[in-house]
Amino acid sequence: MRSPSRWLVTLTAALLLGWCGVAAAQALRFVALGDMPYGPPDKSYPPYRALIERVNALQPAFTVHVGDIKAGSTLCSDEEFAAQLEHFGRYAGAVIYTPGDNEWTDCHRANNGAYDPLERLAALRQRFYTPGRSLGSKPLPVENQSALMPAFATYVENQRWWAGDVLFVTVHVVGSNNNFETRDPRAVAEYFERDRANAAWLRAAFELAQARNAAAMVIAMQADPFDNQTPPETFGTASGFRTVIGETLVPLAARWGKPVLLIHGDSHRLVLDQPFVLQKKPVLNLTRLQVPGAADVRAVEVGVDPASSEPWTIRVVGLRP
Repeated sequence: MRSPSRWLVTLTAALLLGWCGVAAAQALRFVALGDMPYGPPDKSYPPYRALIERVNALQPAFTVHVGDIKAGSTLCSDEEFAAQLEHFGRYAGAVIYTPGDNEWTDCHRANNGAYDPLERLAALRQRFYTPGRSLGSKPLPVENQSALMPAFATYVENQRWWAGDVLFVTVHVVGSNNNFETRDPRAVAEYFERDRANAAWLRAAFELAQARNAAAMVIAMQADPFDNQTPPETFGTASGFRTVIGETLVPLAARWGKPVLLIHGDSHRLVLDQPFVLQKKPVLNLTRLQVPGAADVRAVEVGVDPASSEPWTIRVVGLRP
């Protein structure tokens, strides 16, 4: 077991106070959340809407929703999509959204309405993404992979934008092993195509960060790449995260050397750690933040100060269930 760094030792005590690090004079503040709302509208919408109001009161630079805009046991209907699009419109600022598995890969389930997952993915892209701008009441400009890389013209959901000298990137990586379902040829074909797009998008992000001398990078996706398992040093051949995480993100982050924060959801509990390893050495500049979700209807306010020895500070927003 690796010995925790001083930063990780101080994390637990700091979280007890609500903040990790010093809250004053943050260079940048944004909010991250995901895996909500979950459940029937009469039960899940009121707490989610109350959380949106809490987020609005914070006036963050923007909010990142890391996917799963519905539970895995509710319909993948057009009406559900419309309701969640309306929720994004309740945010007073900009919202950047990356898809989760519940809104498309799992839609074949009978209790989801027995939809075609690829049709639902196409519907998501059409409804939730406008090239060049985010969601929210005050959209911000974004760049889309679909516009910048003709070979990946479908992937409007892969976005990037700048906040000061920090580069933000979304990659479409979802739970359920990233849809690497070997029993379904259509799912496998979709996975390999999207996996190539994601890897290319990450490589382009690090090239851009290097060229423009970015101070830090934040990457957002839906899936928990460890799926509550002990973090592996390498991802096996059956892992849907082998290429995008093990062979792309981790070595690129280690080579770049500057602070990188990976934000994801999927497992519904708050985690802030440095679990990634390359060649049996911890990659200490690569931190991951797993946001709460499902019954834990809380968000995370993230402060960014690349000049600090502890560049990422967090505060949990909302009421503990």
